[in-house]
Parts: sequence; C-alpha cells; structure tokens
Amino acid sequence: MTIYDSVAIQQILPHRYPFLLVDKIIELEPRTRIVGIKQVTANEHFFAGHFPGAPVMPGVLQIEALAQVGAILALREFEDRDDKIPFFSGLDEAKFRRPVVPGDTLRLEVTALRVGSKVQKMKGVASVDGNVTAEAIIMSVIADRK
Repeated sequence: MTIYDSVAIQQILPHRYPFLLVDKIIELEPRTRIVGIKQVTANEHFFAGHFPGAPVMPGVLQIEALAQVGAILALREFEDRDDKIPFFSGLDEAKFRRPVVPGDTLRLEVTALRVGSKVQKMKGVASVDGNVTAEAIIMSVIADRK
C-alpha cells in the first residue's frame, strides 16, 4: 500500500532529482514511525563512478535516504513546511552491513526517538530482503528557509 507517492513526497520534501532518494512511503505512524522505499535502478547517477563495472550504492546515500524518510515524518507535522528545511546536525552509531546494488528494493524504516518543533532524533535502518544494509541514529534541525 502506498501512503505517499513521489508527487506527494515532493510536496513535503525540498529534495529533487538527482538527490531525492525515496520513491514512496508505505507505512506511517504519525510522530512515531515511517517506512519508505527506494527502488535502486542501474541508471542511478552515482553508479557511473561508484564503481564502474561493480556498481554499489554509497553508504552515505543510504543514510541520506533514511534522513529523507525521517524528514517526511517530521515535516508532515508542520503546517508551514514550505518555509522549513531539514539539516543534518549529527550522526551516531552508523554501520554499513552489506552492499546495495542495481535491482535492489531498499526498505527505509525510521523510528522517532525525539520529535520536536526544531530538533529531531531518529533511528534509521535500511534493508534489502530483510537483510540490514545500513543503520544509524540521525539528528536533524528543522530550520526556517530564510
């Protein structure tokens, strides 16, 4: 079941191609938990250089995808979200467990540890076919765009 498709996601997030790294949201418990999906295709822009002949999605982009899903969880609570922008403020306990390659469906599960009007702290776990690929505690600040 799709809760937010790519059009709805772009109404919440400021990210756009080639840096929008979530295709849809399939689960949502407001202020608590969210699950997104990224279909990893062979024509992703980052595969051209990471690595030719052996394409692997960079771990930092998996963390960015988790952060974007977390930002959807947070920003959807703001009526004035068009005037807001999420910024990383910290990253703890990041671990990279296995490569993500073209054809993988990356599941991005984010659980809120602290959701406030300015500061967010969330636990993100990325996985493919039930196998964890990356995980981290992600902190962010919701700032005014001005």
